[in-house]
Amino acid sequence: MKKVFLVLLMTISTIVSAQTAKEIIDKNIELSGGLTNWKLLNSVLLQGRVTLGINDEYPIKIYQQRPNLTKTTITIDKKETAVEGYDGTKGYAMNYAANKIQEYPNYLAESFDNDFIDWENKGFEAKYLGKEKVGEIYCHKVELTKNINKTLYFFDTKTYMLLKEVKKDETLEYSDFKMVGSLLMPYRIVSVSPKKDSDYVMILNKIETNKVFPANTFKF
Repeated sequence: MKKVFLVLLMTISTIVSAQTAKEIIDKNIELSGGLTNWKLLNSVLLQGRVTLGINDEYPIKIYQQRPNLTKTTITIDKKETAVEGYDGTKGYAMNYAANKIQEYPNYLAESFDNDFIDWENKGFEAKYLGKEKVGEIYCHKVELTKNINKTLYFFDTKTYMLLKEVKKDETLEYSDFKMVGSLLMPYRIVSVSPKKDSDYVMILNKIETNKVFPANTFKF
């Protein structure tokens, strides 16, 4: 009888945890524009400046389009150069040692949407891990798991905006949220990696949505 009670208690705990995590994710999607508007987003162009290292600052553009097309360019000495991208078939990135763009056969393209949009249909499990501070702001901590891959999300307890995302090889922090059409998006993104070799601070000054890009935009 005791064993049955413990199993029942664990089952109830898992259900409550999943419901709580789902409610937090749903609230974020609702308050940042709504699921319908996020699904109607087909492309985005981010423009601003990125700081690499201590003070190496460059103009940056990031082109993204469903389902997983992407291209990042930076401008050095008035010359715009692609540094990474995926054209639907090939992934490429800058080889700084050779100072040239090269193709990477095992390039892993990321989905256009965040994992937590339609997370249930994508096969993720969600777990609520309590509250934790990001800087001085209390956040709901939610973990999404699929197979061996885990990502932690930190949502502001007051606004439900996503302030921090922790992946295996990168931590991203989001701030300075502004409306872009019907969607609320961050204009400041900070990336920190365990090896500290790809850290950056990106401050955007313009975000355009649902632009029709030329067919060769994502080629290199």
